[in-house]
Amino acid sequence: MKRLLVVGLMMSNFVFAQNKKTDTANYNRSVEEDLSYLVSEKQQIKAEKKEKPLPLSKKGQVFVFYGWNRAAYSNSDIHFTGNGYDFQLNNVTAQDRPTKFGIVYFDPSWFTVTQYNFRIGYFIKDNLALVLGIDHMKYVMDQNQTVGFKGHISDPEYAAMVQNGQVNLADEKFLTFEHTDGLNYENLGLEKYKNLVHKKNIDLVWSYGAGIGFMFPKSNVKLFGNERSDRFHVAGMGTDIRSSLNLVFWKNWMLRVEGKAGYINMWDIKTTLNNKPDKARQDFVFGQVLGGIGYTFNTKKYK
Repeated sequence: MKRLLVVGLMMSNFVFAQNKKTDTANYNRSVEEDLSYLVSEKQQIKAEKKEKPLPLSKKGQVFVFYGWNRAAYSNSDIHFTGNGYDFQLNNVTAQDRPTKFGIVYFDPSWFTVTQYNFRIGYFIKDNLALVLGIDHMKYVMDQNQTVGFKGHISDPEYAAMVQNGQVNLADEKFLTFEHTDGLNYENLGLEKYKNLVHKKNIDLVWSYGAGIGFMFPKSNVKLFGNERSDRFHVAGMGTDIRSSLNLVFWKNWMLRVEGKAGYINMWDIKTTLNNKPDKARQDFVFGQVLGGIGYTFNTKKYK
């Protein structure tokens, strides 16, 4: 009986030791698997963070752009006030004045001669960029036109040029009127971006947005034979809506085509060089098509 009891105790101790050993091994294996999973997950998250994002899509990305434009303008009423006159010319037509294509478009020393556009954008959120821009347009009143006249002129020489409520501007004696150095729209905009096509080394990205800014023209105006006014001046404000297609190649270089429409109101256009209170005001709608080349990059390091 004693022998059976001893054998039983020995067997139970052996079984207990084996179970304890098995439990310890299982526990160690479970801990190792959990640690392995956590390390793997951490490495995956780290790899995802370092993976280079699509161009024009991620917070912290930057782009710069330079291009050229063509513009069109609605008819506008131009109101002139000064010493001895207060009148309005109705439905005045105007055009832009693009520079003839040539080396001037690529020579940095002549870049302000052309109708150019400059942009610098920073992505404040994923797919949303804050964009600072300069639109250098040119506005030239059509000289060969007869326009409606309303108001008064005290100088009999120029008052006599008004016939039946109209004045013919063709001979340039009454008025020449341009914003050719130029119709400068300094603007700040928000643009939303969406990737349409993603291929190796090629991305097609669509954007849309709106902007607002001030007008800083150099207005070339000659009224009633006075010396021509030709100086930069903050004359008013503008606002616009815009949309663009951006072809990004080799991850960084981009070609942009953009269309925009907007409204300009200039209430303080200088018309003489002296300190007299001579000025003009006008407002009109404009449209613009532009194209050019840019470069985009990440401010964070990725693989």
